[in-house]
Amino acid sequence: MLGTCGCLTFSRRLPAVNLAEPGWQVRQGQAVWKLPNSEHDIAGEVVVATGPEGRTFVQFSKSPFSLVIGQTTADRWQVEFPPQNKRYAGPGQPPKRLLWLYLPRLLAGGQPPAKWTWRDSDGNWRLENRATGEAIEGFFAQ
Repeated sequence: MLGTCGCLTFSRRLPAVNLAEPGWQVRQGQAVWKLPNSEHDIAGEVVVATGPEGRTFVQFSKSPFSLVIGQTTADRWQVEFPPQNKRYAGPGQPPKRLLWLYLPRLLAGGQPPAKWTWRDSDGNWRLENRATGEAIEGFFAQ
């Protein structure tokens, strides 16, 4: 059953990210996460970083809690949802239902998956999966 969802909860963890190491470019700001099938949005702080060897890191927090912590490498991905005590990981590209893991590559100029919209204008950005209605919208501090 886990194989059909495209993620492995028992996969080995990716090494911890140290954003103070040389080669990491870090952006911090504010974001609003619109969950699919929900009338409530979650506002919080977002950190997006790109690092050496194609690594990426993203964290979305509502102080004092991290709600989403994700990272990718050239051939693996991992995402954690600490409030639910859930972690998913796998090889290759992340599943398309994990919007947060696509944010770093889109900010770097990549293209969104089919049926998604991406807008980045004057420091304000928005990523939306039109099929599910899930969206992330935010800006980074200068």
